[in-house]
Amino acid sequence: MKQSILMVVIVLVALTGFSGLFVVEEGEQALVTQFGKPVGDIKQAGIHFKTPLLQEVRRFQKRIMKWDGDPNQIPTKDKKYIWVDTTARWRIVDPLLFFKTVATERGAQSRLDDILDSVVRDAVSGHLLLELVRGKEYKAPAGTREVIDLEGIPVNSEDLIGREQILADILQQARASTPEYGIELIDVQIKRINYVEQVRQRVYERMISERKKVAAQYRSEGEGEKADILGQMQKELKAIESEAYRRSVEIRGAADAKAAGIYAAAYGRDADFYAFVRTLESYRKAVGDNGRLVLSTDAEFYRYLQRSR
Repeated sequence: MKQSILMVVIVLVALTGFSGLFVVEEGEQALVTQFGKPVGDIKQAGIHFKTPLLQEVRRFQKRIMKWDGDPNQIPTKDKKYIWVDTTARWRIVDPLLFFKTVATERGAQSRLDDILDSVVRDAVSGHLLLELVRGKEYKAPAGTREVIDLEGIPVNSEDLIGREQILADILQQARASTPEYGIELIDVQIKRINYVEQVRQRVYERMISERKKVAAQYRSEGEGEKADILGQMQKELKAIESEAYRRSVEIRGAADAKAAGIYAAAYGRDADFYAFVRTLESYRKAVGDNGRLVLSTDAEFYRYLQRSR
């Protein structure tokens, strides 16, 4: 009899341990329900206890999960039809509220489909195609105002925003609807934008035009730097040339003065001999090997030749 009671106790203890203990893994959170109604939530990983046979455990992901929407064809504000493919990241922050409202992850995905598709459609249809494809707002040079021609309509570039701002607005609007489902929406991104054929060429032309504007701005700044460098170089070059010319004039003047002094000293020692030597040098220069010189008999140049007779 005692052995039977002991066996029953062992079986009850084993059954209690088997059905009463449960493990919550890392990256998971659990909700304990009793007769289908939630009675508690568990967010810490480890071993936990529940009432055997009466309570059940529903597990939910604690990690960040991914939402992928279906590509939709949406018209922009300027009536350009584009295909928009959107993705988002989300997680469960309140498992009790999550279970009461959407119950499962599939239900949450369906609810996010409704919220995000609506918000993305409103955002795309409320902005120009140019705003959706430009990564960042183009900053016109200081003191200037850029006007963009969109299908014959002038638009001030300062009134346009970029894709980052549009995505931030989408996230803000979508986040306002997710807390009531126990969901936190982390971010929303446009994964891909495809254009119909008549739009694609215009988009490429606009992208090329924006890149050319940025390149022209950098090129203008570079030309300004180049002009400054060349101006400084010319200034320094002229200073060097001026200093070199001044130095050469000083050296030439000193040499001429020294030569004049030598000539003057030589002339002062024997004026007749000096005049004779200079006259002979002039004869040598004036009359070449086959040259002839025609002079009158009373010419000063003929003076020493007359004396040699």
